[in-house]
Amino acid sequence: MKRSLFLLVFAVLLAATPLLFIHHSNFGGTDDRAKKTIQVIAPHYKPWAQSIFEPPGGEVQTLLFSVQAAVGAGIIGYIIGVYKGRENRREESK
Repeated sequence: MKRSLFLLVFAVLLAATPLLFIHHSNFGGTDDRAKKTIQVIAPHYKPWAQSIFEPPGGEVQTLLFSVQAAVGAGIIGYIIGVYKGRENRREESK
């Protein structure tokens, strides 16, 4: 139990440490860069599709992306667990 807690704290510290060295950085996504590049290449271009849902801010976008990543990781973990459980049951039945 102590080792698991230590590894969890270590992983959080390892992930958070780079954030201490970031000062006044402008994080922009590839969507923003693509939009700027298109405006430079073809200034009269009109988008032919619009977003269904526009989040109110960058924090909400980050939250939604994080939730999406967590759900995906959960599904992958579940599938791996199911296959591992099947393998263990096969080995026990032999």
